[in-house]
Amino acid sequence: MSSKNIRITLLFLLVTVFSFAQPRYVTRDGHISFFSEAPLENIEAHNHLVVSLLDIEKSEVVASLFIKDFKFDKSLMQEHFNENYLESDKFPKATFQGVLKGGHPIDVTKNGTYQVETDGKFTLHGVTKEINIAGTLEVKDNAVFVKAKFKIAIRDYKIDVPTIVVKNIAEIVEVTVDLKYSPQKI
Repeated sequence: MSSKNIRITLLFLLVTVFSFAQPRYVTRDGHISFFSEAPLENIEAHNHLVVSLLDIEKSEVVASLFIKDFKFDKSLMQEHFNENYLESDKFPKATFQGVLKGGHPIDVTKNGTYQVETDGKFTLHGVTKEINIAGTLEVKDNAVFVKAKFKIAIRDYKIDVPTIVVKNIAEIVEVTVDLKYSPQKI
């Protein structure tokens, strides 16, 4: 099965999580990056193929990405990331499923910016953890933009770092989320 077919199948499976209530929004090319600041070397990678669904009415969000879609400036870093640390053949995806929390309802009929939090389950490297992510949700011209930053401890996800390279990789990694959703009618 080709990578494109896998993504389409994944999106279809994510869509089935939601009922047919509106308004729902989708992205197939969302952006998530991470940054690791370490004494010897900073590491940064970007993934522009994040699939996500956002159901405003139910305040639910799901997102999924393939680990191998992260791109690095240095090909050797990418190879080590996939083979030695994230073991992307064994654990090919990272996922998030959560619920938006907030004090006021989001009005998708007019432009506006909302401070939001999500409580959910983040799965990485075969480990699922409860996390809380704070960010902004902006409604602009019939699209929804979500931006957030959060940190994860790699040990929480059983990512082993050999002692010989421990100064090359930070124990805490900052994750940046930048998603643009479009209306989706199913």
